[in-house]
Amino acid sequence: MERIRLIHATAFFLALGIVGSVEARQDKPEKQDEKAKPEKKDERAKPSNQEQQAKPQGQQQEKSANTQEKQQANRQESQQTQKRGDSENQSPQDNAAKQQTQTKRQQEQQPEQSAAKQQQQRDNSDKHEQQIAKGQQDQQRHQQQEQQNNSRNQQQQAAEQQSRDSGSSQQHSSAQVRQQQAAFQNNRAHSWQSEHRTWQQRGGYGGYRVPDDQFREYYGQDHAFRIYSLPVVFVGSGQRFQHGGYWFGLIDPWPEYWSSDWYDSDDVYVNYDRDGYYLYNRRYPSDRVAISFYLN
Repeated sequence: MERIRLIHATAFFLALGIVGSVEARQDKPEKQDEKAKPEKKDERAKPSNQEQQAKPQGQQQEKSANTQEKQQANRQESQQTQKRGDSENQSPQDNAAKQQTQTKRQQEQQPEQSAAKQQQQRDNSDKHEQQIAKGQQDQQRHQQQEQQNNSRNQQQQAAEQQSRDSGSSQQHSSAQVRQQQAAFQNNRAHSWQSEHRTWQQRGGYGGYRVPDDQFREYYGQDHAFRIYSLPVVFVGSGQRFQHGGYWFGLIDPWPEYWSSDWYDSDDVYVNYDRDGYYLYNRRYPSDRVAISFYLN
C-alpha cells in the first residue's frame, strides 16, 4: 500500500511538474511581452527630458509676460490717474504754462511745416523786392525816354534854327553880300599887333553896357556864333551886327593872319574883360578885337 501511495504520489508530482513546465513555457513569452509592452508605453507617454525642461520655462515666460503686461497697464492707469489729478489741481497759470509747453512741443514736432512757412515768407519777400526793382527800372526807362525825347527836340530846334539862319544868310542879296565882303576886307589890319588897341589904351569903355542877366544868357565862352549869319547894318564905313537883342560893331581891325572868310567859317564869342567888351575867335584864342555895344 505504501508503494502504491508512493507511485501515485510520484505520478502526481510528475504530472504537476509537466503541467507546470508547459504552463511556464506558455507564460514565459507572455511575460516577456508584458515586460516589453510597458517599456513602449513609457516611451510614448513619458516626454523627453528637454521637453520636460522646456515646458516649465515656456509657462514661466508666459506667466512673466502676463505679469509685466499687467504691471505696465497698472502703471499707465496710475499715470493717467495722476495726470488727471494733477490737471485738476493745477492753477490757471500752470495750465497756461502747460499749454505753452504743449504748443512748443507741437512746433518742435512740425519743423518741416515751419520751414515751409519760412520759405514761403522769403519767396513773398523776394517777389515784393522784384516788383519794387521792376518799378524802379520802369521809372528809369521812362526818364531815359523823356531825356531822349527832350534831346531830340533840342536837336530838332537847333536844326530848325540853323536852317533859319542859313535861310536868312541865303536871303541876303548879292549886292549886300558884296558890300559885306568889301567892308570886312576894308577892316582887315596890315599889322594887327601895331594897329589894335585895348580899351584901357583907348581911355576906357564908353559904350552901352548889357545887363548882366542878358549878357550871361547870350554872351560868354559858352555862347559861340558866326557873324555872317547875324542881321547886319552898315553905318558909315563900318558894320553893326545884332545878337541877343543888342547891336555891336568892331572897333579894332581884325588880324591879317585870320582866314579871309573867318566871319563865315570861324566860331566867335563876345566876352567882357576888366576894361571892356572884346570879340574872340576860337581858332585864335589869344587874340581879342575891341567891340562896342549900341542900343540901335
